[in-house]
Amino acid sequence: MEEIKQKHSETGQGASRSSNQMQPSNFIRDIIDADLAAGKNNGRVHTRFPPEPNGYLHIGHAKSICLNFGIARDYRGLCNLRFDDTNPSKEDVEYVQAIMEDVRWLGFDWEERLFYASDYFERLYQCAIELIKKGKAFVCDLSPEELRRYRGTLTEPGTNSPYRNRSVEENLELFARMRAGEFPDGSRTLRAKIDMASPNLNMRDPVMYRILNVAHHRTGTAWCIYPTYDFAHCISDALEGITHSICTLEFEDHRPLYDWFLDQLDLGCHPRQIEFARLNLTYTLMSKRKLLELVEKKYVFGWDDPRMPTIAGMRRRGYTPESIRAFCDRIGVAKRESTVDMALLEHCVRENLNKHAPRVMAVLRPLTVVIDNYPEGATEYLSAINNPEDPAAGTRLVPFSKTLYIEQDDFMENPPKEFFRLAPGREVRLRYAYFIRCVDVEKDPVTGMPTVLHCTYDPDTRGGDAPDGRKVKATLHWVSAAHSLDAEVRLYDHLFTVPDPGAYDGDLKDIINPHSLEILKGCKVEPSLEGAAPGDRFQFERLGYFCVDTTDSGPNRLVFNRTVSLRDEWAKILKTKKW
Repeated sequence: MEEIKQKHSETGQGASRSSNQMQPSNFIRDIIDADLAAGKNNGRVHTRFPPEPNGYLHIGHAKSICLNFGIARDYRGLCNLRFDDTNPSKEDVEYVQAIMEDVRWLGFDWEERLFYASDYFERLYQCAIELIKKGKAFVCDLSPEELRRYRGTLTEPGTNSPYRNRSVEENLELFARMRAGEFPDGSRTLRAKIDMASPNLNMRDPVMYRILNVAHHRTGTAWCIYPTYDFAHCISDALEGITHSICTLEFEDHRPLYDWFLDQLDLGCHPRQIEFARLNLTYTLMSKRKLLELVEKKYVFGWDDPRMPTIAGMRRRGYTPESIRAFCDRIGVAKRESTVDMALLEHCVRENLNKHAPRVMAVLRPLTVVIDNYPEGATEYLSAINNPEDPAAGTRLVPFSKTLYIEQDDFMENPPKEFFRLAPGREVRLRYAYFIRCVDVEKDPVTGMPTVLHCTYDPDTRGGDAPDGRKVKATLHWVSAAHSLDAEVRLYDHLFTVPDPGAYDGDLKDIINPHSLEILKGCKVEPSLEGAAPGDRFQFERLGYFCVDTTDSGPNRLVFNRTVSLRDEWAKILKTKKW
């Protein structure tokens, strides 16, 4: 194990702040700067990201990924990916693969430093034996219910286990028999011997090992006892030569135990645990347990449902890794819990897509327009800008013909004063094309709803203003009926109806937004999208940013997910905010 630590620590020697990509300072970076100035860790900076493979990663984990890998990058250090696979009853290889895909997709690379807590099972077992020999650990026969009762409360001290004073020899024998599988699940534990009167409940003789007769996805049936997180994590950090063990604020009370184990064992490396406030996001759950409930009860279609806050769901929805990294940079790192408005995340996504997503035209709720004075059977190709934010993106040609589709919402037969789009007798501009005027309306005889608009066009207005100087107040997007492609479009909204779903104690089904998903079939998109590949992102002009679905789209089926709308609520907040 020393070879592992040596190999992955030496390359981080002499870490210092890199001017390239250095993020603004925060209290964690201040601590690291102070450690470097004091000559600690021989100038090394070595972090780790230690997910449990018991579910898919969510946006909160993205913050931790960006923090740990970003610090390693900025200080010319190293960052390990280590799976905390100490509870095989809840773990799965599917989650391992998904987590690795998410980290890579976010733009980070652990290189050859992929580890598992299970890599250290034998070493952890030997560390436990060392603590038993030092009189610092004992085998306890209390049941889980009795353990909770003996532990005490926040205001009352705990009570020593009646098995606390077993001899070293008896503890060694019982622990060996635990490993050999002689006892049923839950019948015995190995506990640290610290202080049952400690005001910190984590220090009241915590459990180090429990009996769990479940096959492990890596070690099979080699083990029937598994270490707890508190015991395994600090030792794994030390064995890997981690210098700064960065975790969320919920582990602040666990830090004395982290230090206690390392002080007793003297592994030659004592990482420093630093806690930061986890990410809380409005209208979003950050509990893997509750996210699993959504999946298992089929309230969503899976971990990668685009309404889920998982990285997989956001990727499928069309979020970009650059936008998530930018979001994590903007929210920063703090010591106190706070809640971030979902509008900020959407703003970051919108900001990135605005620069890079090609513009195309699509009609989600088609209404037929026939241009009566346009030549029958004629087609012309008009030049359209691919992205005004990116001159290098160039232009494309879009077909124009006698019969078009526009949005149903872009026409009103009896418009109010503030409605400037198409209406009987009114003239509007078609994007990149001509002025058209509505001259007649065909209606459904049953519903009375418009089915076909008859219009005329002015051939002198192609791609510009009218020669006589007349103006119009609206420009509409459209697609040529003869050249359009059929598509299915999925519109997403917040999954929950309340800003803080994590605080809700009832059935999650009760607060799920019934309008979180709207599926539109029969949509029409311009023919340039025929070759669109799963994952490709576009701005549908006037409608928002959309992504080709990576699961349901195929050669003969176009399915788009709306990533975000064009309406930027965060920009509005910034305009009205008084700093």
